[in-house]
Amino acid sequence: MSALRMLNTQQAAAELRAGAVIAYPTEAVYGLGCDPANEQAVRHLLALKQRSPDAGLILIADNYQRFEPYMGAVTEPLRQRALASWPGPVTWLFPRAATVPDWLAGKHPAIALRLSDHVLCRELCAAFGGAIVSTSANLSGQTAPRSSAE
Repeated sequence: MSALRMLNTQQAAAELRAGAVIAYPTEAVYGLGCDPANEQAVRHLLALKQRSPDAGLILIADNYQRFEPYMGAVTEPLRQRALASWPGPVTWLFPRAATVPDWLAGKHPAIALRLSDHVLCRELCAAFGGAIVSTSANLSGQTAPRSSAE
């Protein structure tokens, strides 16, 4: 196991671009994240969590436009309801684009998206230049960590 390293957002974004899985604080718990376009990184994250790829993953971003590659046809009422609650800790299900692979969205016709209001999450997405996978940093079915020590 590698040593824990504290990274600034630019370094963390570079790690994401290089295919790494990173841990970082989110609105409520510590999360694991990776580049949603990198199958190897997503599969590594799923293996770390011991989570089935069928479940699908949440993507977070700092602005709505970053979600566009992942969304299929979105109705205006759905878009307006989501935007009225964002940024914030609310996750919405959007129709997934035909190009979104099962290893990212699972076996679902939708993809889970959250426009975060957490400063570090927003900075990380901005530095990365896109949406990132965000899931709690625990083994599947166990309690999510609320600190870096956990």
